[in-house]
Amino acid sequence: MATTPQRVRKAVIPAAGLGTRFLPATKATPKEMLPVVDKPAIQYVVEEAVSAGLDDILMITGRNKRALEDHFDRNYELETALAAKGDERKLALVEESTRLATVHYVRQGEPRGLGHAVSCAALHVGDEPFAVLLGDDIIDGRDPLLPRMIEVRERLGGTVIALMEVDPSQIHLYGCAAVLPTDEDDVVRVTDLVEKPQSDAPSNLALIGRYVIAPEVFDVLSKIEPGAGGEIQLTDALRVLANRDGDGGPVYGVLFRGRRYDTGDRLDYLRAVIQLAAQREDLGPPLIAWLREFLAEHPDGGRS
Repeated sequence: MATTPQRVRKAVIPAAGLGTRFLPATKATPKEMLPVVDKPAIQYVVEEAVSAGLDDILMITGRNKRALEDHFDRNYELETALAAKGDERKLALVEESTRLATVHYVRQGEPRGLGHAVSCAALHVGDEPFAVLLGDDIIDGRDPLLPRMIEVRERLGGTVIALMEVDPSQIHLYGCAAVLPTDEDDVVRVTDLVEKPQSDAPSNLALIGRYVIAPEVFDVLSKIEPGAGGEIQLTDALRVLANRDGDGGPVYGVLFRGRRYDTGDRLDYLRAVIQLAAQREDLGPPLIAWLREFLAEHPDGGRS
């Protein structure tokens, strides 16, 4: 008799990176705390996890990441000052991040790659399946991805990754999947994975920063050798699971066709700020009006 896959309850958010692409802004400020409109990027990711029913969250941090803990903690002095002013709107905004979820923290210690960062979650996760959400990726709330991935995992078992078609010229920037179709339009069976292929990529399906992983991955990560960049690659561990039936495998891919913002890239970060601000009732109309005026005055793209 087949067993019912365990329910996914916990989320892991690796947030130990140095953010070198945003220097000097990230010299003293974690890249995850850079504002996207008026919330730090990391809060969008936590909100996504909570919306999918995951309110037990572990952040994998490193040195100079204290601001992350402070953001999701109480700030009694600020709350008291806002309450004394009667500014209930701002008080609610400040309190919102502290009430989202139960957030735990563990330090990675040394930058040995995403696979090593995920392995740091082993004690907290235990023998349960868990979600991994990369802090650089913001998934538009109108295009929910994680709930679909959790549903696939809880129905089919194994491990589930998020895949998105990219221009073939860009696939070398991502982990890449070889796949077989299933009887579901947005679900594929993953047969192989390659981290940042420099040639002969098996497809243009890129891994984006969402995973629902079986706990057997921790044993694989403990034995895996460093891969691309001399780091412990999560992609390499998932490749092992993809060749299993049971014991953490197989690996399925959910094809995401919605809106995603890569806040780890400077240009995409700016796009994310503009697009998310444009959706807001309080900011959208004046922002769009200004953008139209700006583009009319700068038909050459603002270079003059």
